[in-house]
Amino acid sequence: MLQSKAEAKLKGGESRPFLMMFLVLMRPRQWTKNLLVFAALIFSIRSATMTMLGHALSGFILFCLVSSCVYVLNDYVDRERDRLHPEKKQRPIASGAIHPQAALLFGSVMLGVCLLLAFRFQLLFGLVLAAYFCMNVLYSLRLKHVVIIDLLVIASGFVLRAVGGGLVIGVPLTPWFLICTLLLALFLAIGKRRHEVYLLQSDKGAHRQVLEHYSLDLLNQMNAIVTTATIMSYALFTFTSGHTPHLMWTLILVLYGIFRYLYLIHIEGKGGRPEKLLLEDKHILMTVVLYAFSVAVILLYFDK
Repeated sequence: MLQSKAEAKLKGGESRPFLMMFLVLMRPRQWTKNLLVFAALIFSIRSATMTMLGHALSGFILFCLVSSCVYVLNDYVDRERDRLHPEKKQRPIASGAIHPQAALLFGSVMLGVCLLLAFRFQLLFGLVLAAYFCMNVLYSLRLKHVVIIDLLVIASGFVLRAVGGGLVIGVPLTPWFLICTLLLALFLAIGKRRHEVYLLQSDKGAHRQVLEHYSLDLLNQMNAIVTTATIMSYALFTFTSGHTPHLMWTLILVLYGIFRYLYLIHIEGKGGRPEKLLLEDKHILMTVVLYAFSVAVILLYFDK
């Protein structure tokens, strides 16, 4: 809400408080992606403690701040191309609301503090957080221009979030859960690329070079493959996670969430900002809430 109000003022050309501009730069709406850090805690709810909750919350905050550092770097690198995009041209650096060097200094200081706290908190978690940032630096500088690799890097970021969430509470994650995370993240990344290709068909290469190598037909085929694999992997996870087979009942929510997202992509032309859909589409939001609630209830009362 804070971000949307600030963006509205920016679009209207009004002056804004100095701190508000940096809040928009950090993209707090994107922080919903880091909720995946809590996944390990939810699936360990029977043995969860307040200490584990505190550790998960700390991990979530650190991932949010480091991901904001990534967004600052990405906006700095892409500032010229973003000025050609119908929506991204309103971002603080692209619009000129924040000087590029000031934004880079802000992100560097925040990154240094976050990594210091992460390594003091837990060595392995610090390494995961550092790996997450380094991978995204490579993405911003080079890998986002490499077809298909760009999608895999985005998906890998979600896997690192899930791994980090398990590390901070001392709970190992099953291979099937990590595979599900990777495939679901790929599903969202492909949807995002499809929206960009659809939106910028006449001049897609001017905004993002890699879009020249994608077509709607290719992305539709990739999405069909990943959607099928995601559903099958989650179904297998519910039986092989070591928990009660009653987790299989949550498959209906996963199916509805995926189908609803496909509807928004193909019928309503959305999907460019998954974090926006999560907060604004009532069906998606309710499905996520019901899913988390259902998993918690099943593991608390039906797990052995």
